[in-house]
Amino acid sequence: MFTRFRQMPATAMAAVLGCALIATAAPAVAKEKPKKEESKKGAEVPVSKGFTPAVKKMIDANTAKDPAALQAALTESQGAATEPGDRYWHGYYTLQLGLLNKDKATQDRGLDAMLDSGVSPADSVAAYNFYSGNFAYGDKNYAKAVQRLEAAQAAGSNEPNLPLLLMDSYLSSNQIDKGVAMAKASIEASRAAGQRPSEELYVRPARALQAAKRTDDLLDILTLRVRDWPQPVVWRNTLYILLQQAGGDKDLNIDVLRLMRATNAMTERGEYLEYAALATEAGYPGEVVSVVKQGIANKVFTEKDERFGPILSSQTDRANADHAALLADASKKPATPKAARATADALVGIGEYAKAIPLYEGVAATDPVAQYRLGVAQALAGQKDAAVASFAKVTGSRARLAKLWTVHVQAPATPAPAPAPAAAPATGG
Repeated sequence: MFTRFRQMPATAMAAVLGCALIATAAPAVAKEKPKKEESKKGAEVPVSKGFTPAVKKMIDANTAKDPAALQAALTESQGAATEPGDRYWHGYYTLQLGLLNKDKATQDRGLDAMLDSGVSPADSVAAYNFYSGNFAYGDKNYAKAVQRLEAAQAAGSNEPNLPLLLMDSYLSSNQIDKGVAMAKASIEASRAAGQRPSEELYVRPARALQAAKRTDDLLDILTLRVRDWPQPVVWRNTLYILLQQAGGDKDLNIDVLRLMRATNAMTERGEYLEYAALATEAGYPGEVVSVVKQGIANKVFTEKDERFGPILSSQTDRANADHAALLADASKKPATPKAARATADALVGIGEYAKAIPLYEGVAATDPVAQYRLGVAQALAGQKDAAVASFAKVTGSRARLAKLWTVHVQAPATPAPAPAPAAAPATGG
């Protein structure tokens, strides 16, 4: 289930920020001609002569790990920090005070002062902005989080959580397009690096898109999700949305259910019951028998089930009676294009994919449904390249299904083991 990304705890902040910052060069008195080497490295942030005594007190208090003395030095010098370098060092030691006291609000003020001074060392800007953005995200100040995290990204931050935080900050501030674009870019970057992307990169944008009723964009991100996380439950959640879209189109519904079956995504009794009813009505007894037997094998129900027992009995008799005639029809030239597709559909239902393929090929050019089902038959027959090519030609109401079948066909045979996937958007299914 999606949870908001946790802020970095104070102890980790101290480890990452405190140590790094304490190692930064101590403030230097402003010089008329700074050394070029120091200027290039950003190793110094000059402090004015008038503010130097105050900084000396801060250094001594921080070195002694004396938060009371450091607080006194900061309070005393507050109004005297007028130059950019003075404001930077006042902010720096405000951050140190926050780290000593494990006080997030004080750390946040220090980071703001350092960044707002405009003179933070170039090699520290990414870290300062990231942690400032991290604090803002935790406070649900998403506008500030976006500002700081974008700056961290621009400065070259390689913090692994930055894409997730920035994506969610966009989405939480209703910048959905930016959030989705960030998610997609991060997904592809992870894949390019040979890593499986975090599921949050799909789930959080999906929920935002669902809330905005942007179903096509929702299905785009869910298609990426099943590509990278092809677990049955992920397929099921995605395909239920297509079932809802199909409405009363029974022919389209059965095609969605066929993909659910192919991806092992049928897990509920009701799904098998709907599939069996649609296939019975369409006149595919062999397919009904196969589906019901699969449900029994998967222990979704038993052969003595009050609904499925009678279905299995009656459709087995029909399937046995029709089998020989169906194979005979496959060897004949179809009387009409409609007959060709009907015979091919029935052949697929009994697993005779190779015999169905030429029948579909004969009518695919003028029958969009046959074009789609040609790809399905090829996929089920193990003809992956041919299936992908056929699915690429599909248009209309099955175009989305064709894309999903393509993802399924191109998926690795055995997906790598993975933790339980994050919850998908609610589908009402």
